[in-house]
Amino acid sequence: MNKPLVGAFLAALLLGAGAAPATAAGPAGHAAEAAPQAEKAATQSPPTTRAVSFAGTVALSNCSGSVVRSPLSAPTDPALVLSNGHCLETGFPGPGEVVVNRPSTRAFTLLNASGRGVGTLRANKIAYGTMTDTDLSLYELTSSYRQIEDRYGIRALELDTARPVAGTAITVASGYWKRTYSCSVDGFAHRLKEGRWTWKDSVRYTPECRTIGGTSGSPVIDDATGKVVAVNNTGNESGQRCTDNNPCEVDENGRVTVREGINYAQQTYTMVPCIGAGSAIDLNREGCALPKP
Repeated sequence: MNKPLVGAFLAALLLGAGAAPATAAGPAGHAAEAAPQAEKAATQSPPTTRAVSFAGTVALSNCSGSVVRSPLSAPTDPALVLSNGHCLETGFPGPGEVVVNRPSTRAFTLLNASGRGVGTLRANKIAYGTMTDTDLSLYELTSSYRQIEDRYGIRALELDTARPVAGTAITVASGYWKRTYSCSVDGFAHRLKEGRWTWKDSVRYTPECRTIGGTSGSPVIDDATGKVVAVNNTGNESGQRCTDNNPCEVDENGRVTVREGINYAQQTYTMVPCIGAGSAIDLNREGCALPKP
């Protein structure tokens, strides 16, 4: 996982005085970042940007995220924020652990199209979170989609209902770093194994998306449709095999492939059927494929 950044002091050095969110430590992922990785982030040249903007993305204390809606969401429904399971303030869920409807007052900085923070959104609960089969979290907010749009002029990003295909041009939009990363879907990992966790049918980026610590939870946006097709979560940092921060791919025959420097995301189309009326997460709805507690 592209880990959350460790320490507000380090983040302040990277982002500029007064500009950095507080951060939290984590073993793996594009969330809390160890010092060597954070230093590398500071020296990397800014990635190429495309037409995708930051509108609707958010910055967490240690990760990135976005305000998202299903195609059937009503304007009066409580808004949802999408991020990674490993970005939860309660810590990494263990293998097999699923968090549902846990109270939370977590705050999110909402960004406009240019990447400027325009307001603070607040959760009332973790609607869903896991690192089993996928790596995602959904927070239910105290504000509705209409309230956010009326106050800030920003609409939620729509979740695509279809599985992405190889070759799709995509942009990873990080609210934490206010950076975008542009590349294409290179293919899919049947199983992606990192440390204690295993994820299914993960998106593999082409090499241009060199995502870094703090980009965990960023929406992966289809450039052609503007819809969210995945959530950014990890990358192989040093060529190790199936260890924390060094995921490996495992195919249908159990063959392991290590791709140093390549980054990954978890598809989101499978969770759309789980979002019911009033933004309620119903794991028993037809078509819902998210793991249950």
